[in-house]
Amino acid sequence: QVQLVESGGGLVQAGGSLSLSCAASGRTFRNYVMAWFRQAPGKEREFVAAISWGGGSTDYAVSVKGRFTISRDNVKNTVSLQMNSLKPEDTAVYYCAADASRTWGTTRFSYVYDYWGQGTQVTVSS
Repeated sequence: QVQLVESGGGLVQAGGSLSLSCAASGRTFRNYVMAWFRQAPGKEREFVAAISWGGGSTDYAVSVKGRFTISRDNVKNTVSLQMNSLKPEDTAVYYCAADASRTWGTTRFSYVYDYWGQGTQVTVSS
């Protein structure tokens, strides 16, 4: 069993930056594909970014590419999401997720993820 705990959300003005962090329990963190998803009010959960188990591969949604950066630390068992040039449409609850299958190529599909955090709110004001 893996527990994921997000932190770092908050309120920021458009154009600003925030950094989210997700701390994972368990000794097999280094084997997981890690990802961030988000869900805005009234909308479906959507993929934001993913990083492979070793950190050598990343994937981003078109809407955040060039503005967000995902990274991981397999010693500290953390995955981070640096968000720059934030826009009001980035407002959502952001979720950390872990996929234990060691499969790359299905990162954008929420159903492949085995574990989820409780979410952290990000609000971007205009």
